[in-house]
Amino acid sequence: MNRPAVMVVAATLALAVTACGGGGGSDQRSTGPVKITVWSWKPASDGLASVAKDFEQANPGIKVDVQVVGNPAIWEKITVGMAAGGKGLGDVLHIGIDYLPGYMEKFPGGLADLSALGADKYKDAFAKGLWPTVTGKDGKAYAMPWEVNPVGFFYRSDLFDKAGIDSAAIRTWDDAIEAGKKLKEKTGAYLIGLNKPAAGSVDMDLFQSLLQQQGAFYFDRQGAVTLSSAPAVQAMTLIKKMNDAGIVADTSGEGTRKKLISEDKVAVLPWAAWAVGYIPEMWPEQKGLWRVMQPPAVVPGGKRTAIVNSTYLSVSGTSPHKAEAFKFLEYALTRPEVINKVFKDGGVFPALNAAYADPRFTAKTDYYGGQPALKTFVDSLGEGADATYYSGDYARALKIASDAQTQVLLKGADPAAALSQAAQQLSQQSGRKLAG
Repeated sequence: MNRPAVMVVAATLALAVTACGGGGGSDQRSTGPVKITVWSWKPASDGLASVAKDFEQANPGIKVDVQVVGNPAIWEKITVGMAAGGKGLGDVLHIGIDYLPGYMEKFPGGLADLSALGADKYKDAFAKGLWPTVTGKDGKAYAMPWEVNPVGFFYRSDLFDKAGIDSAAIRTWDDAIEAGKKLKEKTGAYLIGLNKPAAGSVDMDLFQSLLQQQGAFYFDRQGAVTLSSAPAVQAMTLIKKMNDAGIVADTSGEGTRKKLISEDKVAVLPWAAWAVGYIPEMWPEQKGLWRVMQPPAVVPGGKRTAIVNSTYLSVSGTSPHKAEAFKFLEYALTRPEVINKVFKDGGVFPALNAAYADPRFTAKTDYYGGQPALKTFVDSLGEGADATYYSGDYARALKIASDAQTQVLLKGADPAAALSQAAQQLSQQSGRKLAG
């Protein structure tokens, strides 16, 4: 997952000179193969590195240098480079959905026009809802989808069984709330956990996914503020109902979340596809106890899918090797056998639809009691998710929405009133109109 974007260009301009030394935008006068640099972070970078050698063998005139810049360090480094006119940037940039719109809006020309290089022929090759996020206001594509993370509903089957809860009967979040009450009464476990006094990005994922399941977010396609919309109020009202029912654990404090889960005090993790591998890594002793299904719908008959975050590969607008860089993007992201190797070695759930025909996506998983855990997310993507418009003001929106959620959780604030105030604040700070 990505930390919130902080697009403070003025604060990074002073650092631009120091960032201009090591990127792929430098003048390369060698008579040998063209060298392109790729900026990423672990473990995703391991996946790219694993296929770079294969790419080089297939394209002997191109060498690929995958550089582990790190996360969150990569965001400052890209921002510094763009603020300095693109100097020092790598040729290929790994970018999260929370940063991509800001780069497209705030730095015209900072990312290469991939439509001119042939990217548009792949617009239907990726999970629904992703291509609009790479498309600028000019209709051109400035990135290619790499990772997709549909939301899931991970639950402790042993705790559900102990409380007499049938997971198949949980079709809406209201059903989940009633199940949570029963769970708390029978086992003492909370349904979910949230950092109540200081909701950060990870603790806004639930609110955001509840919005996204309704095809909504903080902004609409035109960039207007929708933080006080009916879907937003519905989402925050559900969170308040959970909290008022006493089924939300407070995870504030370092290590609290991990401790509560280890002690069987939290039964549900409404996390995305990345958690399929993360949960076994964090709680190996709970092997066989976890299951996963699509999240409950917000309203009866509503969608049970949402793409909660995603990452992309772009080409720097100042790269002297745009064609070669795009050729690497094509190789790494549009071939099922290649992207699945990236997935295997880098743990990044692929956005390419054709990748899901691989048997690994229907294979049974011992940790999840023999359930084919990855299939849950493939099925979710098959339902189709709506595009989410983050805009260049996502970081500001996230902070304001987080403050509103804290007011609701700690002070019992009315969701509609808290979000109305938050929307006004976001409109004033961003200069964007209120939708409707």
